[in-house]
Amino acid sequence: MVFSIANIITGLRIACSTAILFCEPLSAAFYVLYSVAGFTDMIDGAVARKTNKASDSGAVFDTAADAALVAACLVKLLPVLNIPVWIYVWCGVIALVKVINVISGLVLRKKIVVLHTVMNKVTGILLFALPFTISLVDPVYSAPLVCAAATFAAVQEGHFIRSGKGGREQK
Repeated sequence: MVFSIANIITGLRIACSTAILFCEPLSAAFYVLYSVAGFTDMIDGAVARKTNKASDSGAVFDTAADAALVAACLVKLLPVLNIPVWIYVWCGVIALVKVINVISGLVLRKKIVVLHTVMNKVTGILLFALPFTISLVDPVYSAPLVCAAATFAAVQEGHFIRSGKGGREQK
């Protein structure tokens, strides 16, 4: 992997994700670390492109950092939220489609394909906003919106990977 400012920023997201594991869920510390992690996600790609350090390995590192943040949040938030089983099942189906997309990219393009589609970005924004809305909107009502966007994004991404059209592939 290329040593760059962008990868350091991405690494900070992994550090914040790890620190979240030691915070009280939905506490001030949780929200500060979560916000910093979200900010790093917004800027690392732009910094990589601006400094001409964008790379396939950086894109994979970014995806791994995103997964670390999601995993840390799941570990901290699932025990304190009352989420119906059908939402878990829906999330599992989305994850399965994403895994199929990764396998499709490996088979068809002989590499891990990370597409930055508009719908993936919309899903990311909705997913990022979810913890901030918990005190205002019951996740039973907000999670289906995020799941619907994620479902569309995952299916669209799979279509783009298999057809070779659409989306911006991270270089």
